[in-house]
Amino acid sequence: MHFGEPLAEERFLRVIQQAYERGIRTFMTADVYGSGAADEMLGRALAGVPRDSYCLVGAIGHDFYKGERSGAKGFPRFTATHKPGEYADYLRMATEKSLARCRADRFDLLLLHNPDLTGYTSDKVWSALDKLKDAKLTDRLGVAPGPANGFTLDVLLCFERFGALLDWAMLILNPLEPWPGRLVLPAAVKHEVNAITRVVDYGGLFHDDVKPGHKFGQQDHRAFRPAGWVEAGCEKMDRLREVAAKHKATMLQLACLWNLSQPGVKSVIPTLIQETGADTKPIEAKVDELASLPEVKLSADEGEFIAKIGDNKGCMELKGANVAHAGEAQPDRWGLTRDHERVAKRWEIDAKADLACTHK
Repeated sequence: MHFGEPLAEERFLRVIQQAYERGIRTFMTADVYGSGAADEMLGRALAGVPRDSYCLVGAIGHDFYKGERSGAKGFPRFTATHKPGEYADYLRMATEKSLARCRADRFDLLLLHNPDLTGYTSDKVWSALDKLKDAKLTDRLGVAPGPANGFTLDVLLCFERFGALLDWAMLILNPLEPWPGRLVLPAAVKHEVNAITRVVDYGGLFHDDVKPGHKFGQQDHRAFRPAGWVEAGCEKMDRLREVAAKHKATMLQLACLWNLSQPGVKSVIPTLIQETGADTKPIEAKVDELASLPEVKLSADEGEFIAKIGDNKGCMELKGANVAHAGEAQPDRWGLTRDHERVAKRWEIDAKADLACTHK
């Protein structure tokens, strides 16, 4: 994924095995990562481990089999490379191939990865996914918006239309990015959709080894964030250290605890990065921090204190349904439909005020 320093293959395998040995029991992969290489690595690392002793989460949706990669935009969604009548065959093929690479016969959870507008709204897509459960290729289904932040109204619409099929949704959420992820949590609770929260580490800052002046690699996605984001984030984190110390938690653990205190959030997935530089924390130590998350709960006052410091409302242009979008729908951004307007009204969201970039 071009974050931090590349790991040698054997070290990568050992890190996965270390996570299992330390008690981490959920492993997530996406078929498009490395065009199947992430699946294969996970399968190799967990070879011989009893399958019923861990949860395997897969994600499919980018067509790297038939589609052509478009630079940093990645591979197209399968809904752009196939006709509606072909959706079911593609999803089954992609699921079976991903499982084969993972050396498994089923997923505990299968996510629709980074869907476009069709993916969020098509009955044909979700009926095809439901058939994968009938075929016993997965026990549960979910949606994983992305790759960037946003998709608020799309997720709400997906919950309302397909909530009966959805078990989980994966959202971007952390103490320095409470917006817009928290806007969909009440709907997740209502529709009984559990939330997995990713980027818990806020681009690596909560691992506490990315400091002002840190040099990111040329292909590192974080290099495209706004100038000064590391400095601003570190200043906010310093204001949170007293809360972490009170609970004898590291900053990463505090971020995890805050996420888990939010309604409907049942799982946290920080990005584990081996940063470049002489004084950075070994990735093995980051695995240990995650595995030793203290069993404490933040108070409501602590949770709101953290959210107030991290308030990022309006800090960026959001992806997905966006009132500011003009023209044809793009793979990751489109205008509001009448259905988006209706779901916004039902959940008391003002698209112009609550989902707009105000930090110009």
